[in-house]
Amino acid sequence: MDLRIDKLLAHMGYGTRKEVKKLLKSGAVKVDGAPVHDAKTKVRPEEQTVTVWGEPVEYKPYIYLLMNKPPGVVSATEDPVEETVIDLLEDEDRRFAPFPVGRLDKDTEGLLLLTNDGALAHQLLSPKKHVPKTYVAIIDGEVTEDDVKAFRRGVVLDDGYEAKPAELVVLRSGLRSDVELTITEGKFHQVKRMFRAVGKRVVYLKRVRMGPLFLDPDLAVGEYRELTEEEIKLLKQYRPNSNEKKGT
Repeated sequence: MDLRIDKLLAHMGYGTRKEVKKLLKSGAVKVDGAPVHDAKTKVRPEEQTVTVWGEPVEYKPYIYLLMNKPPGVVSATEDPVEETVIDLLEDEDRRFAPFPVGRLDKDTEGLLLLTNDGALAHQLLSPKKHVPKTYVAIIDGEVTEDDVKAFRRGVVLDDGYEAKPAELVVLRSGLRSDVELTITEGKFHQVKRMFRAVGKRVVYLKRVRMGPLFLDPDLAVGEYRELTEEEIKLLKQYRPNSNEKKGT
């Protein structure tokens, strides 16, 4: 793919277009060993060697970030009032213009994928793909075997929508119950509305899995890291099996 040299360098964090032009005029930029001064020069970064002050420019068109989203932060690229997940990123990662793949409610924490790979995001968010998402939750109220059966059938939400079958596992039952829930769709406030449909209230919610990705236990709340090559490969090759589609 041919890219203008100024666009490439700006994308890779070497400054604004204006700053990059100054860099080019200084003679600091070379392509395959030859100085380049014209900002309009086209390069093939995957085939040619681009250096700035002798240091090679490591080109990557996409970025894939795994975040342990904290509560109180909105899953959006920008918001006039609220802090967003993009605000938590380092400048060197923000320059790739990543966006959250799907949303977690403001008060929900846990696994959130951010990327600028639109095609991959579309695959993961498509309702036809039935990508499973697993949450752990604390429920105000005793979660029973009847609730497990109701979720497996598909509960009816407050707007009349019948949720797809989901797998509910009771980890501890009592006045406050610990549960694990796997769903294969992503309606607005879905987990909270599903429990509301059986007369219970979610008081804590954390996503721990999305498709083949699992929340990294080494990530503190609010931290993030780039996906490994293996994780990226798993994401791009991922196809839910029939059991996952049923939420089992």
